[in-house]
Amino acid sequence: MHKFGFVFPGQGSQKLGMLGSLANDYSLITDTFEEASDVLGLDLWEIAQHDSENNLDQTHITQPVLLTASVAIWRLWQQRSPARPSVLAGHSLGEYSALVCADVLSLADAVNVVHQRGKFMQAAVPPGVGKMAAIVGLENYQIHEICDEAEKGEVVSAANFNSPGQTVIAGDASAVERAIILCKEAGAKRALPLNVSVPSHCALMKPAAIELEKILDETEFSAPSIAVVQNVNGELVDSPGEIKLNLIKQLYAPVLWVDCIDIISKKGVTKLVECGPGKVLSGLIKRIDSDIRCFGSDDTASLNIAIGEMAT
Repeated sequence: MHKFGFVFPGQGSQKLGMLGSLANDYSLITDTFEEASDVLGLDLWEIAQHDSENNLDQTHITQPVLLTASVAIWRLWQQRSPARPSVLAGHSLGEYSALVCADVLSLADAVNVVHQRGKFMQAAVPPGVGKMAAIVGLENYQIHEICDEAEKGEVVSAANFNSPGQTVIAGDASAVERAIILCKEAGAKRALPLNVSVPSHCALMKPAAIELEKILDETEFSAPSIAVVQNVNGELVDSPGEIKLNLIKQLYAPVLWVDCIDIISKKGVTKLVECGPGKVLSGLIKRIDSDIRCFGSDDTASLNIAIGEMAT
C-alpha cells in the first residue's frame, strides 16, 4: 500500500450546497454539522445548504462551516475505510481541520476557536482598510523586493506561497494597490485583488493573534495521533505547546504551502485526498509536485474513487 495523506482546504473553498449529495447518502454528515451547530447555537448545515441570511462568506461563519465539513468527511472516511493517512496538512484555516482529525483538538473546541478567530480577524482590520491580491508569474525574491518598495510606512507582505510562481500578498489596501502596479511592471502574468474581507497572514493580524492566544490558552491540546505539517514552518510538529504557538503565528505569518507539500513528498507520500469541499488544493499541488496524485472527497462518487485508490 502506497503512503497517502490528507489535505484540508481553507477559506475560499466554501460553496452553497457543499456536501449535499454526501448527506443524502450518509447521515453522519448532518450529524456532525448538528454537533458543531450546538456549540455555536447556529444552524451551520442550513447556512451551508441555503444561506438564507447571507452569512456563509462572513469569516466568523465560513471558518466553522468549512472546519465542520472537513471533519464530517474525515469521520465518514473512518467509517467506510480501514486505510489511514500517514500525514495531514491544512491550508490556513484547514490546519485546524487537520488538528481535529489528528486528535489534537476536539471538534467542539476547534469550532469555538475558529468562530472566535474569525471575529478577531474581522475586528483587527475594519472593512475596506485591508486587501489581498494574487500574484502569478514572479519569483519569491521579486515579491519580497516589491512589497518592501510598496510599503511606504504601511503593511504589505507575502501571505501565501501557494505554488511556484503563485503568491498571495496582503496588507493595507493602498500598499497592496501599489504592489499590484509594481508587480505588473515587473512582468507578472496576473496581479489581481481578491474578494476577501480580511487581509490574512500579515502584520495587520497581530491584534487578532493576541486575542487568539487567550482563547488557545484555555483550550486543551493533545499530541497528534497522525503526523501534522504546520503552515508557518512547513515542518512536522508533535509538541502540543509548539502546535499552539504556531497557530498564533499563523495569523500574521505567511502560509508556506509549497514547503508543506515538499515535506509530504519527502516522506514518500504519492497520493493525497483533499478532505473538504472543492479542489483548490489539488490544483495547487499539481503545480508544486506533479508526481503526487490528488483525489476529491466532497461527493459520494469522488469519495468512493478515493477510498478505492487508497486501498491499493
